[in-house]
Amino acid sequence: VNGIGKTLLKELINSKAKIGVFDIDKKGFDKLEIKNSKNVEFFDCDIKDYVQVEKNINEFYSIYNCIDILINNAGILYSAPLISVANGKLKKHDIDIWNKVLAVNLSSVFYMTVNVAEKMIIDRTKGLIINVSSVASSGNAGQTAYSASKAGVNALTKTWAKELGLWGIRVFGVAPGFCETKSTNDVMGDEALKKVKSQIPIRRLGRPEEITKGIFSAIDNDYFHGKILEIDGGLII
Repeated sequence: VNGIGKTLLKELINSKAKIGVFDIDKKGFDKLEIKNSKNVEFFDCDIKDYVQVEKNINEFYSIYNCIDILINNAGILYSAPLISVANGKLKKHDIDIWNKVLAVNLSSVFYMTVNVAEKMIIDRTKGLIINVSSVASSGNAGQTAYSASKAGVNALTKTWAKELGLWGIRVFGVAPGFCETKSTNDVMGDEALKKVKSQIPIRRLGRPEEITKGIFSAIDNDYFHGKILEIDGGLII
């Protein structure tokens, strides 16, 4: 319920869709001041936990009897190289952080999608699975775990497009570049962001609403399937 997810949620509410938010940040959700909206339901769900995901997907389905679209947007941005030097000593990448990043950014995408796709197939719903990836999926120095997780998301997107397309379910990904979000600022810092901006042809970070517009334009295009839409200001050309 932050950054791109926050912007996405507000746009979906305006579209009058019936929405389920699967997150552990209830306080963050309440701060959005949309909890009284009649078309959004919050599900307190740790998406790293398969049992919780299955339970909450079933609960959503029991309420609305249909799932048309799944947007896998949850993720954590973490920067650390495989090996770094601190105080003259070599430091290995933290294994617990590696496991956490892969759990949140990659395993959760599998957990959510396998349960939602099952409902779509049972109901013969020609639904839509959208995976939010990152331009870091091509490999970004200093982001071992994050890049690996997003590369995995891209691989799942292409695999599922081949499998689920047979059931009339569209699957695609969106890969944002560096965006003006709290997580980006917290992880990278001013100097790193200044350098990144200098490498982007249009010399600025993206805005969450620009990523959201890209997602909605792909939703509206019934022939967009199995591809990763890069929205990065020309960073990767």
